Amino acid sequence: MVDHAQQLADRIWQRYDRKQRLIRYAVLLATLMVVVWAVRDIDIFWPWVWDAPNQISGLGARMWPPSTAGLNGIIAALIETVHIATLATFLTIFLALPVAYIAAQNTTPNRACLWLGRFILVSSRSVNTIIWALLFVAIFGPGVLAGILAIVFRSIGFIGKLMGEAIEEIDRRPVEAMEATGASKAKVVAYAIVPQVMPAFFAIVILRWDINIRESTVLGLVGAGGIGVILQGAIDTFAWPTVATILMAIIVLVLIGEAVTSLLRSKVL
Repeated sequence: MVDHAQQLADRIWQRYDRKQRLIRYAVLLATLMVVVWAVRDIDIFWPWVWDAPNQISGLGARMWPPSTAGLNGIIAALIETVHIATLATFLTIFLALPVAYIAAQNTTPNRACLWLGRFILVSSRSVNTIIWALLFVAIFGPGVLAGILAIVFRSIGFIGKLMGEAIEEIDRRPVEAMEATGASKAKVVAYAIVPQVMPAFFAIVILRWDINIRESTVLGLVGAGGIGVILQGAIDTFAWPTVATILMAIIVLVLIGEAVTSLLRSKVL
C-alpha cells in the first residue's frame, strides 16, 4: 500500500500525452517556418526598420505644435465625411435588405435567387472600400459621389449578410400561422418576419454607420471626398503641423461617432 501511494506521489501530471505534444510541436514548427518564409519573401529593407524610431521622433517633432490655420476647412471636411457615411448608410438599407431577403434560405424564392443573393454579398465584401472608390472615381470623377457609392457597395455585403443571418434565425411559427390563414407574402413579411428582425436591423445599421464614418476618413486619399482630401494635400506639401491637426480631428470624430453609436444602441436594444 505504501509503495503504491509512493508511486502515485511520484507521478507528474501532464496535460498532453507524448503524441499530443509531438503534434503541437509539429504545428508550431510549421507555423514558424511559414512566418519565416513570409518575412523573407516580402523583402523587407531592414535598415529602414532599425531607423524607424529616429524617423518617428523626427516626424513627431515636425508635427508639433499642431497648426490651427486651416481649422475651418478641416471642420467643413469633417462634416462632409459624416455626410458621406450617413448618406451611404441610408442608401445601403434599400439595396441590402432585398439582397438579404433572397440570400436567406427560409425566405428566398428559389435556389437561383439564393445563389444570386450570396454572390452579391460575397462580391461586395471581397472588394475593399478603397478599391471601390478608385473604380467610382474613374467612372464619375473625383468627388463626394464616388465616395458615397464606394461606401454603399462595400456596406451591402456587411448589412446584407448579417440581416440574412438574422432572417434565417427567426421563429418559424408566426410565419407558418399566417401562411395557414392564407395571408399574402407581403403580409407575412410585414407582420411575421419584420417584427422579429427589427432589433437586429437597428443594431446592424448603427454599427455599419460607425464603421462607415471610419472608412470615409480615408476616401479622400484617392480623391473620393471627405477629410482625406485635405490630409493628402497636407502630406504632399509637407505641412506636418496641419497633418497633426487633421489626425487629431479624425480621432475626435471617431470618438464622437463611437459615443453616438453606443447611445443609440442602448436606446434601441
